[in-house]
Amino acid sequence: MHKYVSLLKELFEKNANPANAAPMKKYMRDQFEYLGIKTPERKALLKEFITEHGLPPLKDLDRIACDLWSLPQREYQYTAVSLLSKMEKRLEADFMPTIELLITHKSWWDTVDSIAGDIVGAQFKRHPKAKTKYLKKWRKSDNFWLRRTTLLFQLGYKAETDFDLLCEIIEENLGSDEFFINKAIGWALRQYAWINPKAVQAYVKATKELNPLSRREALKNVG
Repeated sequence: MHKYVSLLKELFEKNANPANAAPMKKYMRDQFEYLGIKTPERKALLKEFITEHGLPPLKDLDRIACDLWSLPQREYQYTAVSLLSKMEKRLEADFMPTIELLITHKSWWDTVDSIAGDIVGAQFKRHPKAKTKYLKKWRKSDNFWLRRTTLLFQLGYKAETDFDLLCEIIEENLGSDEFFINKAIGWALRQYAWINPKAVQAYVKATKELNPLSRREALKNVG
């Protein structure tokens, strides 16, 4: 285990709260263990840690992220995502395999959505060749978390959203009975509706195969 992770683990363990851990685990359907450190305290602890130790060396970030991902308590995966977000502007295209690994291991909406919207979205903007490579691979993947990522990576793009691309990816997922895919379709459309509600209304009206969940989500904020 990298020394950076060992020191962070020591700090978190000192601040563990078993009374919080059980309800946090239950909220996540008992899929993950928790130390019982709620989000505001976890962010404060990480800020304190970074003040003392700095951000990780970029050359060690891959190992540090993977070490954090390997620990059983969910707070460590959240912390890995936070560190990637803080260092996102320094990540090169060759970091994409690590991002893919984090999406496909210990997968659930709480980590995948943060990675998709905050990290993948920015990486695809900055590294067009990586976008072409990984978008082609992920949108056809059997792993629905990778497909969810392709639906959500433009969430922060606003007027820069490639709506035609979004519609293409949505159409590739029509007919899915996976909740997290249908929810993501609706979320992506709802987000773009803030920019172009008429386009979203027209698309929803024309796309009869849209799952009812996707349809409801898409039109939540429209007229």
